[in-house]
Amino acid sequence: MKAIGWERSGPWVLGTLSFTLLVVLWEAAGRTGLAFTTVAPPPSQFLSMVVDSGFRVGLGSQASSLDEAILSTFGRVFAGMALAFAGALLTGTLIGLSRYATWCISPFLYVLAPIAPIAWIPLAIVVFGISNVTAVFIVFMGVYFILTIGTLAEIRRVPEEYLTVSGNLGASKWQRWVYVILPAILPGVFTLLRTNFIAAWMAVLVAEMVGMRDGLGAIIMMGRNLFNNELIMFGMLVIGISGFLVDRVLAFIGQRILWWRV
Repeated sequence: MKAIGWERSGPWVLGTLSFTLLVVLWEAAGRTGLAFTTVAPPPSQFLSMVVDSGFRVGLGSQASSLDEAILSTFGRVFAGMALAFAGALLTGTLIGLSRYATWCISPFLYVLAPIAPIAWIPLAIVVFGISNVTAVFIVFMGVYFILTIGTLAEIRRVPEEYLTVSGNLGASKWQRWVYVILPAILPGVFTLLRTNFIAAWMAVLVAEMVGMRDGLGAIIMMGRNLFNNELIMFGMLVIGISGFLVDRVLAFIGQRILWWRV
């Protein structure tokens, strides 16, 4: 029982200890005046700066609260990921049900998939302007193609016996997709969505750095424009913690809601 308890708590305990040790060493370096702490000020400095400002970031009337920045970024990344997830499943359905759709869609998938989401930013700004739609579009483009290709791979992994048995029971092609293939591929596709969350997270941050006035990416750009290293470090800390928490939520959904496996 003790071994099982340590297997569960050990990663959290050791992870917390190692992170605490890093912060202590960082603070010690700041107090001894090491050169790198002028570029990367320790947590006590940039956290006190944010507390003194009332957790508001920006200048004058353009200042926004930290929770508004976090919610703006979360809204964009989740909207883009949700659209990419639904689009990947829809594309997989079309390709799975029609060979003509396969012939028409597959070339676009494999030609557009290697294009980095950052490369879409100039086109998105021209079409949508500097807006939430631009950020959501960049996240979508950063995740959709990988998810779609992964969905097709998951479809090919569905055991042939499942389809044979459902066909023998009188299921139509559409029924086999809804009641056999879709439940079989959902856990794998969702796991792929989780592993590509980092790509989506980076995509939305880059999109926010190209002119948007709110969001976590905008905090980094504001710190750069003001030559404020404390603001930059604070933005990086919030980005890291927020990304970690979202990853934990996605892991919980995958384990507790999509619990079945092929």
